[in-house]
Amino acid sequence: MLIDSHVNLHAPQFDADRQEVIDRARAAGIGLMVNISDRLSTFPANRAIAEAPDIWCTVGVHPHEAKDIPDLSPQTLLDLASDPKVVGIGETGLDFHYDLSPRDIQARVFAAHIAAAQESGLPLVVHTREADDLMTQMLEEAHARAPFRMLLHCYTSGAELARRAAALGAWFSVSGIATFKAAEDVRAVIRDMPADRIIVETDCPYLAPVPHRGRRNEPAFLPAVLAGLAAVRGWSLEEAEARCEDAFFALFDRIPRP
Repeated sequence: MLIDSHVNLHAPQFDADRQEVIDRARAAGIGLMVNISDRLSTFPANRAIAEAPDIWCTVGVHPHEAKDIPDLSPQTLLDLASDPKVVGIGETGLDFHYDLSPRDIQARVFAAHIAAAQESGLPLVVHTREADDLMTQMLEEAHARAPFRMLLHCYTSGAELARRAAALGAWFSVSGIATFKAAEDVRAVIRDMPADRIIVETDCPYLAPVPHRGRRNEPAFLPAVLAGLAAVRGWSLEEAEARCEDAFFALFDRIPRP
């Protein structure tokens, strides 16, 4: 089964043809999709999309949006995560590249998500960019207090953070960036990821893989991401698909495996 672990189908880029995009995904063999929350104000739209039997969702606040809810409490996330279609906490984390929210607020909101993941047992979907030192510190200190499962999505950060997160049991998701000509540093890290904890994503509408680069991304392009991962790891397409499926259901265990 092909599974897109990170879609943003509630994004305005899909307002004109959302159902057609979902239909194309199904026609391309995408068996499941996880629609990722980026802010609480859009959670109702996110959850509405997850009414479909093959679409699930998360609840969380992207670090870019942390400034809008600086006093987010873990309980707010836990209340929303009680919905059985919510299968993860996030997308959350630290982004020191754009700094669209103050760094201290990003860290505070990230800590609330970690606490919600610890309490709920749901996996934490982590966004990290140019914040390796603080990300490593926060993950390791929190994990030492109370272990939790985590997914470092669309991973493009450093090898040291990847190594230390892997030691905590982290999963990693690979996106279309793995197919970009200039992304050899990303491919080098992918080669060392734990083979049983790798999944794939499109992060649509962003980061369309080669040969679709430059277009609006959508879940139907996931086979190109899988092919990119298979090439990097030296796996056949069948092996890559089976490994990613096993890893996905081990992580998102609120989703019944067909």
